Amino acid sequence: MEKTAVKDLIYRIADDDLILGHRNSEWTGLGPILEEDIAFSSMAQDKLGYAQAYYTILHDMGEADPDTLAFNRGAGVSENIENLYKCCHLVEYPIGEYDFSLMRHFLFDYAEAIRMEMLMNSAFEPLAQLARKFRGEIRYHIMHAHTWIKQLGHGSEESRARMQSALDECMPLALGIFEPSEYEDTLIEAGIFPGEAKLREVWLEQIKPVFAEADLNMPDVNTIDPHYGGRKGFHTEYLKPLLDEMTEVYRIDPSAEW
Repeated sequence: MEKTAVKDLIYRIADDDLILGHRNSEWTGLGPILEEDIAFSSMAQDKLGYAQAYYTILHDMGEADPDTLAFNRGAGVSENIENLYKCCHLVEYPIGEYDFSLMRHFLFDYAEAIRMEMLMNSAFEPLAQLARKFRGEIRYHIMHAHTWIKQLGHGSEESRARMQSALDECMPLALGIFEPSEYEDTLIEAGIFPGEAKLREVWLEQIKPVFAEADLNMPDVNTIDPHYGGRKGFHTEYLKPLLDEMTEVYRIDPSAEW
């Protein structure tokens, strides 16, 4: 049971990073300014690197190799391969306008940073090692998002309105990051992970002051229905086209050597 619980946790984390990494890469060449073009491209590489590292742990636990898990999962077994991914809905959405991608980046990376802090003390040592390795990089991601959220919140009337609209749109999706797992008790009792509820609690404590500082109104999360389902394989209409595009080259010849 414990091994199954750990695998489920890692699939969630890895799939989030894989899909958001792909989404962030779509800003390459399209950033509103060159600095942001480079920033989102760089963060995309980081996310994909995290995903590969997590998939490597899964491979060491008996799962398929990282490339197969990322690009050819369920081939020949399931027609609806998107149902085999455990990413949250927030990372699946198209990049939209820059305000949406920036707010998604802020909300997700804050949650990821806190998750890494929690996993640094995990009883599952491979996860703890990766958390200690990635924690520093994610801090830079947060600093980047924090800076732009404050700058645009205090920019023009239009920039503040657009950031507020993006926050209102993203919050129900972001709450889906913390969709409870059926293995919560197992992970908590084994000292592997403190649980999604605790992660959400700390996340809310940390993002509220940032929004106040940026003059943005924090939505009342008690009145919002989180977008759940992604962790159980129920996804938005945006994931399947993303997977079709992302896996197209690999599926031409999975055995090709580069």
